[in-house]
Amino acid sequence: MATFLLKKSYQLNNLKEIKFNDLWGGHGVFTTMWIFDKSFKILFFKNHINNLIKSAKDYGINTKNLKKNIFKLLRKNLSNSKKYNHLLRIALNKKVISISIRKKIKIKNNLVLKLVKLKRQKPEYKNLKYREILSHLSRLDTSKYDIGLISDKKLLETGTSNILLAKEKKLYSPIKGFYKGITFRILEKKLPKIHKKNIYVNQLQEFDEIILVGSGKGVASVSKIYENNWKRKSLNYFNLISKTLNSEIKKCKKILI
Repeated sequence: MATFLLKKSYQLNNLKEIKFNDLWGGHGVFTTMWIFDKSFKILFFKNHINNLIKSAKDYGINTKNLKKNIFKLLRKNLSNSKKYNHLLRIALNKKVISISIRKKIKIKNNLVLKLVKLKRQKPEYKNLKYREILSHLSRLDTSKYDIGLISDKKLLETGTSNILLAKEKKLYSPIKGFYKGITFRILEKKLPKIHKKNIYVNQLQEFDEIILVGSGKGVASVSKIYENNWKRKSLNYFNLISKTLNSEIKKCKKILI
């Protein structure tokens, strides 16, 4: 179960605080960012916020001064005197904006993927239609497990992260049908060419590595998949991608909002 440092909701039109509402299942969008260190830093902050604003407009959330108001609430709720290692979530619909901060879970080295027949709704957006995914994740120790989303016999993503796969010194990712997260978008520009391929479940044994990439997990290596007896054969690309992300983390500066 997640350990929350903060959970607050506000009316979007006037920023008046109201009873907390996580907004899951509603018509809206959200973003999750890693906030860390004292005099806090937020990894890929500008990218996350710009993507949230764009998605909000696409969902008909055209509130005036939305970015300015998000910054105002962050200034109100974040502290430069606290040392963070948390996940900051901002969610909004046409009436409410919610902010939560929960402890970032340390991922175990022997991460297991459990396959589930499920596809994210409108996967081109980080939208709030997420309850079914959360219902699966809530039954797991997410430091040790994640769920692999399967549709039409293809592996698309996990409940929390994008997926990269490696074989024969090449990296692969699914072609479509998944949400491309901010961390993934940035890293794919800095990694060796990522080949687009339909990742069929019955072909997973061909791959040496399955690597998860996202704001919550950072970079994680899957050790096994019970449903088809897949087991990790290498950590080569995991090490490369981890090094690439660590380089970005070192460049991250204190947020001024």
